[in-house]
Amino acid sequence: MQKKYDFTQVEKKMQHFWKENAIYRFDTDSQNETYSIDTPPPTVSGHLHIGHIFSYTQAEMIARFKRMQGYNVFYPFGFDDNGLPTERLVEKDEGVIAKNLSRSDFIKKCMNTTEKYEKKFKDLWQSLGFSVDWSLQYETINPTAQRISQKSFIKLFKEGKAYMKESPVLWCTECQTSIAQAELETMDKDTNFHDIQFMVGTEKLLVATTRPELLYGCVCLFVNPADARYTKYIGKSAVVPLYNYTIPIFADEKVSLEKGTGVVMCATFGDSTDVEWYETHKLPFRKVILPDGTIDEPVPFIGGLKVIAARKQIIKLLADSGLLSESKNIIHSVAVHERCGKAIEILPSKQWYIDILSNKELFLKAADQLNWYPAHMKSRYILWVENLKWDWCISRQRYFGVPIPIWYCKHCGNVIPAREEILPVNPLETTPNRPCACGCNEFIPEHSVLDTWATSSVTPQINAKWEEENDLSDKLFPMSMRTQAHEIIRTWAFYTIVKSLYHTGKMPWKDIMICGFVLAKKGEKISKSKSNAELSPPALIETYSADVIRYWAANARLGTDTFFSVDELGIAKRFITKLWNASKFSIAHLQDIDLTADVKLMPVDRWIIHRCKQTIVKVTKLLNRYEIGSARHEIDDFFWKDLCDYYLEIVKERLYQPEMHGYEQRRSAQHALYDCMMNMLKLYAIYVPHITEYIYQAFFRQNEDSISLHTLCWEKEMLIDEEIILFGEKLKGIIAETRKYKSEHSLSMKEEIPEVVVMTDDQHVDLFKQTVKDIKACCKAKEVRILT
Repeated sequence: MQKKYDFTQVEKKMQHFWKENAIYRFDTDSQNETYSIDTPPPTVSGHLHIGHIFSYTQAEMIARFKRMQGYNVFYPFGFDDNGLPTERLVEKDEGVIAKNLSRSDFIKKCMNTTEKYEKKFKDLWQSLGFSVDWSLQYETINPTAQRISQKSFIKLFKEGKAYMKESPVLWCTECQTSIAQAELETMDKDTNFHDIQFMVGTEKLLVATTRPELLYGCVCLFVNPADARYTKYIGKSAVVPLYNYTIPIFADEKVSLEKGTGVVMCATFGDSTDVEWYETHKLPFRKVILPDGTIDEPVPFIGGLKVIAARKQIIKLLADSGLLSESKNIIHSVAVHERCGKAIEILPSKQWYIDILSNKELFLKAADQLNWYPAHMKSRYILWVENLKWDWCISRQRYFGVPIPIWYCKHCGNVIPAREEILPVNPLETTPNRPCACGCNEFIPEHSVLDTWATSSVTPQINAKWEEENDLSDKLFPMSMRTQAHEIIRTWAFYTIVKSLYHTGKMPWKDIMICGFVLAKKGEKISKSKSNAELSPPALIETYSADVIRYWAANARLGTDTFFSVDELGIAKRFITKLWNASKFSIAHLQDIDLTADVKLMPVDRWIIHRCKQTIVKVTKLLNRYEIGSARHEIDDFFWKDLCDYYLEIVKERLYQPEMHGYEQRRSAQHALYDCMMNMLKLYAIYVPHITEYIYQAFFRQNEDSISLHTLCWEKEMLIDEEIILFGEKLKGIIAETRKYKSEHSLSMKEEIPEVVVMTDDQHVDLFKQTVKDIKACCKAKEVRILT
């Protein structure tokens, strides 16, 4: 082994070795129990950053751990390469606007762009040494994924769970598409509460609103029936200022007694409460805002203006007319589209939905059928389901997505779904190949595409090739584990559970592993849109190595957010150096080891072996709970302290000078050292796969029956000698006290001292007597006295 470890040579070499020997291939014929992972397909919406490395690497470590527990690991990788995020990337990269191109030309640009980015993504994951079976790769826009997604839709439509209706829908005027409740974020914004004068007969009635531009859409006023100030107005009519038409005044307990003036304007539509009132009270609809975010031309005073400009204009007109009593500055929570940050509107539109509201109880019970890691993440899911207000809107008025496989009869309007055997299908390019029940052969194709979550929510089915020729559902379903970030519990986790329960009646996975974020600064996650990562992942890997980045990624407790700066990588670099040096020292003393020899182990050698076994047991338990960070710290504690700081220092002289300590005693140390270093490599293999594989290939492989370190299994069902562990702790205490004494008296650690006194109980006397030479050597003591 060379003096210094050169990661620039080793990492590429090991990655090539794994690929050539198909080390991570999923074996469909294996009799071993399958462990399957539902990996989040990263959205093709820009370059990856350190936050992706953090979460994806943690899940990859679990794949390695399970493989070394003897499982046949199914570890695929996908790319979520359709939908709005990809369209926005293409528009940015190509300098085009989708609506200004033909649909086919824009889709062609999308395909070219996603292919380019997917190659970069794959290169990055491979450069990190991901143990993925790349033959299982999928893209959410590929024909198989489209077929499975469309099949899911058709089945739900036939079962009455997918339906189309015209109703108020959440709408992004920036992206010009409908969106689902799960795609909303709330943002606190500075705005104004405006007290506007409505007239009830000859009396003024002040109404507070943050959206005066919707005055023309006002269809009634509401007051709380318990509010004594306004009970006399219930059932009367009010006149809308500026527009001078009459509206009714109703009572509803939803009106806050403290907020604003206590009188609320219901317009079509300012928020979800307006929608609820509109549907409950069968109110009329008055059009104000158009899908592109402008005010409808016929609206007096503000037609054709954008919303903000219209608001300013109405406020000015109200003030000039003496109809504006007061404007107060407030911090107001506004619902925005998570993709673009634009405040959403609610507009009437014909859209496709999946019914989720009528089955909320089913989805709430589902939380208890899943093992949540960490456990507290379960409450986020429950809170989301409990607060659902809308069915899942799955249609999008975009271009690059999975087409909704539907036509409408031109004569009777009947909905005609595609037959499953012709999927995937684009209704814009084909016909149903059968007449409508009414006999008509002319059809109107559905132009909308499926929301990207409608496809991402069937990743377990895509992985299992659901109802395809090579269907693996019996082997893979339910999948063993889903890994994902906590921010998409309300989308990816929830929607996948919905689809799985609807299609199979089963949960999609047994376990769910929720990872945290990497923060650039307090409260701000690193993201593609914010461009706030210090260095790109390829640059970090090139500068510091994949193993250093991986070791850093395993630092935090599962589900917790962590900060990143390049300074954090110093600890990982020192670890790599330490592991290399400890391995180099060990291998130098193991060249003549005879593993077949019958060796009587010395007490300190028995201690380090059992302490290593104890570590394996603890780490296995932690990793079975997906606590990657806590497990790594447990291994580190053993490696740095017990193995390197104590054991190697204790047996160093015995290894170097068998003529003084005895050749049998040296063989004892060799066996313990081989055992511990082999187990160390296996334990660290899931974290730093390149250096551990390289060390294994350099020496240990010649004595083992596995082509790769990563196909070996960890030790199981071990008996641990607690007495020898206790002896080792006492021995460490004696050495620590000696080191402390020398330090306090300004003595070199190599300086000889006259005596070390060992105070122990009767049961450990014999063990210490057998260890006298080791204590003398380690402590540089002339004599060792043992007292009970």
